Amino acid sequence: MTLLYNILQLILLPVLIVPATLIVLCIPKYRMRSLQRLGIGLAAIPDTNKNKNEKRIWIHALSVGEVSSALPLVAGIRKELPDIRIVFSASSRAGAATAKKLLADEIDYFIPFPFDILPVIKHFLKRIQPDCFILVETDFWPNFLSALQTKNIPSLLVNGRISVKSMRSYRRFSFFFRPVFNTFHTLSMQTEHDRQSLINLGIDDRKVQTLGNLKYDNALFSSSKRNLPLPFTLPDNILLITAGSTHKGEEEIVLQSYRELQKTFPNLYIVIAPRNIERGRAIQALAQTLGLQGNLRSQINAGGRDLFILDVIGELNTVYSHCQIAFVGGSLVPRGGHNPIEPAVFAVPVICGEHMEDFSEITDKLLQTGGAFSVRNATDLSDTLLRLLGDEPARNAAGDAAMTCIREQQGVIHRHIKLLKQLL
Repeated sequence: MTLLYNILQLILLPVLIVPATLIVLCIPKYRMRSLQRLGIGLAAIPDTNKNKNEKRIWIHALSVGEVSSALPLVAGIRKELPDIRIVFSASSRAGAATAKKLLADEIDYFIPFPFDILPVIKHFLKRIQPDCFILVETDFWPNFLSALQTKNIPSLLVNGRISVKSMRSYRRFSFFFRPVFNTFHTLSMQTEHDRQSLINLGIDDRKVQTLGNLKYDNALFSSSKRNLPLPFTLPDNILLITAGSTHKGEEEIVLQSYRELQKTFPNLYIVIAPRNIERGRAIQALAQTLGLQGNLRSQINAGGRDLFILDVIGELNTVYSHCQIAFVGGSLVPRGGHNPIEPAVFAVPVICGEHMEDFSEITDKLLQTGGAFSVRNATDLSDTLLRLLGDEPARNAAGDAAMTCIREQQGVIHRHIKLLKQLL
């Protein structure tokens, strides 16, 4: 499979090299990053020949979501293995920016992730000399993983999860993905269902473990205290709803419900954090059509009269720590949902739609314990919000149930550190 992959590279590279070069030269944001991913100016690791007693772990995350998943693991490694040098990379610009912002005090070196071209990969590995490579959730590159295996550098997939959509792709292209997965020393999956999916794909069951979702341990390695310092101002004495990671088609439902509830709760306020921060202006315009005035976080450090649109990266968790109720997006539309653990660790009751397929196990646990509420449409959403807003003891009990549910699942970092010590 790797041989065929490289033959295709040799055939396609001459065809693509000219347009790719023009794009890189003409667009500044691609220019520097592309050169860095080729290994040009790779100066993050100052000592080519590291001390033989020094151990290095290279952790890689695709984008913002995967970087967020990595936070408790990085903190755990730093706490339990303080002498380890941690090298961190992210594929996307947004992921790299988030990592540098949130992990500045934990990481020894930030680097770009190499293009999956063998000479480039060999240059990176010679320079970095990792003793172990950790991939967070996804971003599978055949040459890179094969090179690690050839050099006997153990690779570990952490927080692995397989959605229904992904499984269909893995089955359809099993000739590609089966060898890729088998290059890993260990595949650590979030749930037993994820583990079984890989085994059904033909992966050696001795490689696959169920160590849990890293974000369960966020409360251990990052603050889960209420009312974390906000980098902006919101109105005083408000009942706050946070709608996190929303998608197109959801904001209108949420805002219509919110506008009706304002009649009963005049101190009600909402912060909306779209999954795609580029949609901030569209949400602002949508709010205006409903008679609601809102500010964009990217333009001002204070909320508007009726709402605040969080069109920036890295501040959603802080807002969750202040809210009374959280709506988790990607769930009223068929997007698979987003992570309900993030608000739950702050003892915040969670509302979500029926499309939580990507987080079905934790969502089911939260629903069973009374820490979350599933809604199907605008009417369900309004009824659930009305009930929780109007009954503070019930709202607090739901929040406590959510936090207790998460705490009962903790210990994930300890299990990963134990495995990591074996690999090193």
